[in-house]
Amino acid sequence: MPLLHDEEPRPARRQLKFRQLPGPYAVVRLQPEVSIPEWAQKGDFTSITRSQDELSIVCPAESVPADQHSPHRWTCLKLEGPFPFSLTGVLLSFIQPLSDNGIPIFAISTYDTDYVLIQEEFAGKAITALQQAGHDLCNGDESGPNSGNT
Repeated sequence: MPLLHDEEPRPARRQLKFRQLPGPYAVVRLQPEVSIPEWAQKGDFTSITRSQDELSIVCPAESVPADQHSPHRWTCLKLEGPFPFSLTGVLLSFIQPLSDNGIPIFAISTYDTDYVLIQEEFAGKAITALQQAGHDLCNGDESGPNSGNT
């Protein structure tokens, strides 16, 4: 398709390194006014987001008490950053192959990087789609705070 005179060519899709965090994760929704529970603050990766409408918690599934509703178990994929704020299209290049394959996601961005959670029943299909798109699954022991810069 020819470019219009004001269009710039699209950059090639980024090929990213990512790793799978150990264990299943849970996504829990609480009422917006509740205090942050202690169980929500355990684990190598947790995300706690409060809005006017809810308190959302993402944490290792083993941390969630039995009386809390969390219908799905999730696989957590971490993009190997950090990525500067000026870099565009990072998350899009990672989630596009998932969307193209009908794989639902739950994405979380932090200061340094992005995390993409995938329901466990889609995990195998997701890893395959990501690798076919040129993304590189790293072994857990290769990653660290300063490894994997793209």
